[in-house]
Amino acid sequence: MADDWADLGIDLHLALDPRDKAASLADGIRDAVRAGRLSPGTRLPASRTLAADLGLARNTVADVYGLLVAEGWLTARTGAGTWVAARSAPSPARTVERRPSIARLDLRGGIPDATTFPRAEWAASVRRATQTASVDALGYPPPLGLPQLHEVLAEYLARARGVLVDPGRVVTGRGFADLLALIARTLVTQGARTVAVEQYGHETHRGILTAAGLRLVPIPVDDDGADVAALEETNADAVLLTPAHQFPTGVPLSPARRVAVTAWARRRGALVLEDDYDGEFRYDRRAIGALQALDPEHVVYLGTASKSLAPAVGLAWAVAPPRMLHALAETRRTFGAGADALSQLALADFIASHRYDRHLRRLRAGYRRRREALDAAVAAGAGGAAGAGGAGGVPASDAGARVSGLAAGLHCLLELPTGVAEDAVVAAAAARDVTVEGLGSYAADPEAACMTRRRAAVVVGYGAPPQRLADEAIRELLAAVASAARA
Repeated sequence: MADDWADLGIDLHLALDPRDKAASLADGIRDAVRAGRLSPGTRLPASRTLAADLGLARNTVADVYGLLVAEGWLTARTGAGTWVAARSAPSPARTVERRPSIARLDLRGGIPDATTFPRAEWAASVRRATQTASVDALGYPPPLGLPQLHEVLAEYLARARGVLVDPGRVVTGRGFADLLALIARTLVTQGARTVAVEQYGHETHRGILTAAGLRLVPIPVDDDGADVAALEETNADAVLLTPAHQFPTGVPLSPARRVAVTAWARRRGALVLEDDYDGEFRYDRRAIGALQALDPEHVVYLGTASKSLAPAVGLAWAVAPPRMLHALAETRRTFGAGADALSQLALADFIASHRYDRHLRRLRAGYRRRREALDAAVAAGAGGAAGAGGAGGVPASDAGARVSGLAAGLHCLLELPTGVAEDAVVAAAAARDVTVEGLGSYAADPEAACMTRRRAAVVVGYGAPPQRLADEAIRELLAAVASAARA
């Protein structure tokens, strides 16, 4: 029986001309090989299987196979099967998506070190979730996610981030972008037309809001975070903020502005979207609590496992006002399901077993050391000759570079010496096999941003490189700053 099943082979889609089925079958196989749809070494279905699939006589298929073997398109062994033959001429080049080139030393902001992923612990949670999942849990999940994960997240977010939450207000999704799109579409169905965004932030997030049909209004960011006074003038229906650790400038929203933005939301009946993307990572003192606690009826809290575990886990969560939940569920039904049930059950087990807390403590210790090493390197002038492997020139710190932003998260700003352009540093870093991005590349309105900025800066994602390359990446970046300063 096993041999019979093995002999069935692959499914093969071929369009036949009813006027000459044998010739069109031969042509179809030739075309599939030329186009690369059938690659060398692919085993074709047995003649009786393909004949049954296509409604042909078995002898017709056998004759076509014999012809193509004779022509060199196929190869066959009696009693073993038929395969696509190796060909000397290369198949036509396929069109593939070209991703931006990332250098060996990656210092892009907001990217975690994938080598820290707790493989064994996560695998244990996946195994337990798979073994213990009920039959109901293996069906289609509820539109806003599984109650089992919502209960665990409610407990965790209340104790770790100060969120005011009960399980019924938790929403889970495939990632932050998925939940942001869900909320944005829901806002549009409820009549929202304009959303304010911080002047500096993720271009991807702005694109999601625009794609949902919302008009964007950037508001300035200064040392106290987003300018709430400017928000008052926007007539926005919602605002997207990163209050605990502004991305990418690294400043927190000041206490006075935290109060002011929730007061604004209450007056207008508006919504604050709180992106707490790295709230667990604070190195200088206790973490800043969630803004949501000031007004749970007008703030949607959003968090993600992308920084704490890995982007590949693909899970995020939101805590929404009760008045939004029905509309969010309807939007989800319209646009498609959220995160898969088994991943949600695995995360619930991972958090409930306190593996998540232990993993976060290890991560905080490792990322804190990286941030301290960066601070020390800049202060000591590691961009000079001694620290840059003979690069020569003025040390970066002596030339006026400095680190700014909270000692938190996976990134900071490196403010550049006076007169040194961001593009020059980015180019000099690329020449040293370092990928880094200028602050200006994060601006929603680059022209307006240039008018309000005090000095140029690059966003240094010290969380991105694996530990074995982290120190080298920082040395090469500071050498690039020194090189750009001399030019």
